[in-house]
Amino acid sequence: MNPSFSSNTVASSRKIDFPIAVKVIMIDLDGTLLNTADDLALSANLMLRDLGMPEQSTETIRSYIGKGIQKLVKRTLTGDLDGEPDAALFAKALPIYEKHYAENLSLNTRPYPGVVEGVKVLQQAGFRLACITNKAEAFTIPLLKATGLYDQFEIVLSGDSLPRKKPDPMPLTHICKHFDAQPHEALLIGDSLNDAIAARAAGCHVFCVTYGYNEGRNVYELDCDAIVESLVDAAKLLKRLS
Repeated sequence: MNPSFSSNTVASSRKIDFPIAVKVIMIDLDGTLLNTADDLALSANLMLRDLGMPEQSTETIRSYIGKGIQKLVKRTLTGDLDGEPDAALFAKALPIYEKHYAENLSLNTRPYPGVVEGVKVLQQAGFRLACITNKAEAFTIPLLKATGLYDQFEIVLSGDSLPRKKPDPMPLTHICKHFDAQPHEALLIGDSLNDAIAARAAGCHVFCVTYGYNEGRNVYELDCDAIVESLVDAAKLLKRLS
């Protein structure tokens, strides 16, 4: 491995030669581009209050983030990552959550350190950029616009844009086709097991950031090509495929 990249931990058993040559870079939203945890947790607690249920800590709700809002609501109601609440309770809770989240979408949400700079560096290097998230489009687009990131991506793929979402590879292969790129010519930068599984299934490269959510799990346990501390650091491990 090139010594200039020694600050980045390679988490894959595969032999990787850096810098990796790619055309397309797909970037996850929650936990990678934006720190959305406070607003997601606020909305969850407002929902619990409306339902007459005890509120939970932001840290606990943070561990529920990663598989979309429906899963977040189910986990909040049950206190279990794989919990299934009573169907009637869930049907009542989901629209309450969505109402509160729409009202508090960007109250405390901000780009992580290095995101704005990193996106600019990647753009200037000539990479094609896409945002790919499991968050519904009704929340994704307003959030990207509120944080000034919307115009930085050539395509934004939300959790309800296609029939399937991460960890299914469908969104990644869709992006590759959009840019007329082969999967091995694309990289996904994310923060969770969802991202790692989706990228491997699609045949894409994958980097994971150290600061994301990953449902409370250790990011160093993920099968990815590199662990990076910021998008700026990610850019140092890449070169544009001509």
